[in-house]
Amino acid sequence: MEKQKKKLGLLPKLIIAIALGLIIGNVAHMMGDFGKVIIQLGATYNSIFGNFLGFCIPLIIIGFVVPGIADLGDGAGKTLALCAGIAYVSTVIAGSLAFGVDKALFPHLVDAGMFITNAENAEETAMASLFTVEMPAIMGVMSALLISFVLGLGIAVTHADGLHKVINDFSGIITKLVESVIIPLLPIHVYGIFAKLTYAGTMMQLLSSFIKVFAVVLVLHFVILLIQYTIAGVAAKKNPFALLKNMIPAYLTAIGTQSSAATIPVTTDCAKKNGVSDAMAEFVCPLCATIHLSGSTITLTSCSIAVMMMLGQDVTFGAMFPFILMLGVTMVAAPGVPGGAVMAALGILESMLGFDADMQGLMIALYIAQDSFGTACNVTGDGAIAVLMDAITGKKKANA
Repeated sequence: MEKQKKKLGLLPKLIIAIALGLIIGNVAHMMGDFGKVIIQLGATYNSIFGNFLGFCIPLIIIGFVVPGIADLGDGAGKTLALCAGIAYVSTVIAGSLAFGVDKALFPHLVDAGMFITNAENAEETAMASLFTVEMPAIMGVMSALLISFVLGLGIAVTHADGLHKVINDFSGIITKLVESVIIPLLPIHVYGIFAKLTYAGTMMQLLSSFIKVFAVVLVLHFVILLIQYTIAGVAAKKNPFALLKNMIPAYLTAIGTQSSAATIPVTTDCAKKNGVSDAMAEFVCPLCATIHLSGSTITLTSCSIAVMMMLGQDVTFGAMFPFILMLGVTMVAAPGVPGGAVMAALGILESMLGFDADMQGLMIALYIAQDSFGTACNVTGDGAIAVLMDAITGKKKANA
């Protein structure tokens, strides 16, 4: 019997890519023109990969968002609508909380305009790609989002089974594209970004800033869980801390698996230990594993605000709140692949916040670096929704 080769996970690959980027970015300075060419080769790969990613984004949006919305129509009822509504409100609250805290703290933690400060140096080092390959997208990001909403809602309302099957097959193709092409090529893209930033003298400031950002994100994860379980505890007349304690196995499992879907059996079991009825736990936990990503929303909001501040951009509630509202919808469509939430969010990062390919690549790397903690926050929050849903439906039955 042959031993199965143990594959290196995405996170270790990204860590290796970042380390190589730091080393080669520093060494290239001592190699004169040859070092400059090495950096330009990385920049050329980034340009091609970035253009390919730009071509794929509308396809990713349609492939993920349409079935995500259409599937909500399967067995649609008041319970499903209530659960989806609570999950969406929870996600928006998480994003808004992140904005408020980030806006107050990040100006003291992040080097504002650090990329602008080094822009002149970046120009001098001529880090432009050696050549470019144009790959125009078949449609704009906003057009893809609108088509996705129309098709998804249309399939859910009309029960168009034939079209539903076609879109599920298309979703399978796009998932394979993400898993087998984009994700495996991503570490090289991250290497190119980090090598370029190191060569430009920006990298150490960036790492210092993002360590502080991650610390804030982790604290925010626990704050949103406390809010969720306080609301659920009040509704169910139970101790929020006792409820949270019972969810620890789900939290730890999610850290290990980095997958909400893989943690569903543990999450469901923990919810039952919190007194949730079997039927409600078995309905809410699998559904919320797909549609409730409050931890991921906190991370995406915080990292995007940090990147914008580093670029010297003014971060306003007027600009970020529509992004948070759209993020709540987009998280419904996040696929069950490594970094699925950030892949689903690429479209709105580009269309609403103006993120280019390099900024998107940086966001993907930063998101995946803390993916396990974001996933743990997501699934633990699912337990709170299960308790809340059980309390609400129980009261309705009692009053009936």
